[in-house]
Amino acid sequence: MKAVVTRVKSASVTIEGKVEGAIGQGYLVLLGVGPEDSEAEADYLAEKIVHLRVFEDEQGKMNLNIEQVGGEILVISQFTLYADLSSRRPGFSHAAPPSLAEPLYNYFMAKLEELGFPPQHGSFGADMQVESINDGPVTLIFDTEEMRNKKK
Repeated sequence: MKAVVTRVKSASVTIEGKVEGAIGQGYLVLLGVGPEDSEAEADYLAEKIVHLRVFEDEQGKMNLNIEQVGGEILVISQFTLYADLSSRRPGFSHAAPPSLAEPLYNYFMAKLEELGFPPQHGSFGADMQVESINDGPVTLIFDTEEMRNKKK
């Protein structure tokens, strides 16, 4: 799995003119699923994200996690994170097929809820308009392939 996690002051997703999900302070998570991903990667990623300490404490240091600031999470499916950019027109054959990606996307969100952060979200495969007010900006990229490679 790949995730682009942005610390935001607010974020929302609109589908066909209707706001489907919106948060205040927290994380906007763009989530891509690869063909070798499993629930283990989703578990790892969800744990990493909720324990990440990137919110500022009283001294202005990134020392607090999302729970400590009462933050929220907005998750958007993003197969384009697996784009093959070797030519001018991106290819998406490196992304997991929807039959694998959608259940893992849903599992990831269920894991966040289990960890105490029921996420707002878009709709898998929909044409979505995402708005955010980045905070910092602080944007981090996670790739669970690194986790798999360390286990080998």
